[in-house]
Amino acid sequence: MAGSGVAHLRLGAEQILTVEELVVQFPTKGGQTVHAVSGISFDLLDGETLGILGESGCGKSSAGRAVMQLPPPTAGSVRLGNDELTGLNAQTVRERRARMQMIFQDPVSSLNPRRKVKDLVAEGPKIWGREVTREQIESVLHAVGLDPAVVWERRPHELSGGQCQRVCIARALMLDPEVLICDEPVSSLDVSVQAQILNLLEETKQRYGLSMVFIAHDLAVVKNISDRIMIMYLGKVCEVLPASSLAERALHPYTQLLLESVPDMTPPPIEAGTVAQRATGELPSPLNPPSGCRFRTRCPLATEECAAVEPQMREVEQGHFLACHNSGPGASGVA
Repeated sequence: MAGSGVAHLRLGAEQILTVEELVVQFPTKGGQTVHAVSGISFDLLDGETLGILGESGCGKSSAGRAVMQLPPPTAGSVRLGNDELTGLNAQTVRERRARMQMIFQDPVSSLNPRRKVKDLVAEGPKIWGREVTREQIESVLHAVGLDPAVVWERRPHELSGGQCQRVCIARALMLDPEVLICDEPVSSLDVSVQAQILNLLEETKQRYGLSMVFIAHDLAVVKNISDRIMIMYLGKVCEVLPASSLAERALHPYTQLLLESVPDMTPPPIEAGTVAQRATGELPSPLNPPSGCRFRTRCPLATEECAAVEPQMREVEQGHFLACHNSGPGASGVA
């Protein structure tokens, strides 16, 4: 169930990115408040890939943008190494977050349509007053699988979606980032191109020594590229576990529901009383999220405690953390 807490943060480890109690809220024209992200925490180690998984509307993209201060979060702390990014003036934030770059969901619209590839890739260093040589640009284009001789003078509308995403990756790499935040970078691409971009990201991570936050709603994609996975629901964290344990060890009713939702050409018969059969209803509105556990309105295990008390993250086995009153070892109640 969707809850709070920092039990899953790895104290004593050298985190390259630490996010604590991140809150993102947006006002509406009617005077209401959208609770996009409500106090989530996570960390990222050097060379690690953290996958953030959840259905549309869970707040994962809002969290990724808030980490980049686009816009700054309503509350909470974002530390890149030892540098705090929240609460600073705009110029200081720009300087400190240069070590962190983002790849956006729509590769075409994230590129300036008037600029050529050679200028798009060199844009970042030039903004900081650095000299960029043709050899540097060609090198990074080769690294992302593009032929400089072919794309050098082209503009985004002359490229395919996959080529545009490769340009976005090359542009990010030109600033030598330590952390790469990927906001659903393959969701707008066809399946064959998705595989190419995922392989490219994995190769790029190894070649440049990057750490990555990979945001997506596709379980297979997140599982294959991540080392650790964080499940989000309606602005809260439900479960954090190793990627290798997702299919077999997931305990949270929402995570199990996500797993059951994956299409299977030859599905086994579902036994009566499983989470997939009994979970009903639509995602509640972030304008007025439920009290206590936010998943309780759809959860087959919900009890009165779930409505009254928000579950806290707790470790159920090594490296596996859960926010649920009624599932996993040490559960406080039964359905």
